Amino acid sequence: MAKDLEIIRRGTAEVISPEELKEKLNRQKPLRVKFGADPTAPDIHLGHTVVLQKLKQFQDLGHKIIFIIGDFTARIGDPSEKSETRKPLTLQEIKKNAKTYKKQVFRILDKRKTEVLFNSKWFDKMNLSDVMKLSSHSTVAQMLARADFKKRFNREIDISILEFIYPLLQAYDSIKVKADVEIGGTDQKFNLLMGRQLQRDFNQKPQVIITMPLLEGTDGVKKMSKSYGNYIGITEPPGEIYGKIMKTSDSTMTAYCVALTGKDPEEVRKMPPRQAKAELAKELVQKYYDETEAEKAEEGFEKVFVKRELPEEIKEIRIREKKIWVVDLLVKAGLATSKNEAKRLITQGSVKINQKRIKDSDMDLLMDREYIVQVGRRKFRRIIQA
Repeated sequence: MAKDLEIIRRGTAEVISPEELKEKLNRQKPLRVKFGADPTAPDIHLGHTVVLQKLKQFQDLGHKIIFIIGDFTARIGDPSEKSETRKPLTLQEIKKNAKTYKKQVFRILDKRKTEVLFNSKWFDKMNLSDVMKLSSHSTVAQMLARADFKKRFNREIDISILEFIYPLLQAYDSIKVKADVEIGGTDQKFNLLMGRQLQRDFNQKPQVIITMPLLEGTDGVKKMSKSYGNYIGITEPPGEIYGKIMKTSDSTMTAYCVALTGKDPEEVRKMPPRQAKAELAKELVQKYYDETEAEKAEEGFEKVFVKRELPEEIKEIRIREKKIWVVDLLVKAGLATSKNEAKRLITQGSVKINQKRIKDSDMDLLMDREYIVQVGRRKFRRIIQA
């Protein structure tokens, strides 16, 4: 058990408490290890994988993972580290995101050793009386002691009553699944501790909580998040994953390599930053795709960014018009999500046509020839007339 304890504690931010974890491991029976995720965005990114890899370690040691998809709690939105009230998602958005979450998580976890539950299963059955009883297990003072709520309260930024209820709902998930352990990022500590409190109130043995470090985004400033646009999704094309890793700041490399591959931090610090990035990028593409794709991503990056050549494979777009506004072209080619974004990309100098940078968003292109359109460093389209 000592070896198991060492493996579990490796790379964690905090364990509450190590003594209780040791006691639970000494029972010689599989632990029920809980992890919950609200499907507020469709993609799982590398930040999520830090926790998922710790869950996989538990599986490899013979324990059972209880993966809760918060399709009910996503309607409220987790207030952890939020500076304002989150806009609620529609049921349609939640269902769509939940479907992709369920599929993506098994790129890391063993499906046979994972129980997937949706918390709407029990929350949809609750009535107002049940909610009132649950709410009685916490106080306003306790909620306002929480750092993010306290900050918003002092700045007179709205906090909805629903946000107060959220930690109790996450905690109630632990009651329903009888969790022995719950894992989350360091930003989840308040919610995880609430689970311990609630289990005691419901005469259950309190769960051990394990927090994992938050992974910084590609900007090297804020935590990785889709809302900040600084994330790397595990289902992104191999070339995108490779390229984004190579673009991250040198200062993040030690944390990335340690959190995502388990490498020794001293070993990483001795490596030149570019070498560390290249090894990590290739390893991640191989992990989420295969060795062939990793080789292709590496070669593609070298060709485009080091040798300044065009990639061998460029997606082809056929245009029916004889003349097209360059803004419309970027949208039709999938290089911009809207006309406003297309104009912004052109103004910023991020768009090249036949390797010449353009800054005139009013220009039209005559479709009397083939065009290679490039946005940023990694997005290319071959434009020809239909």
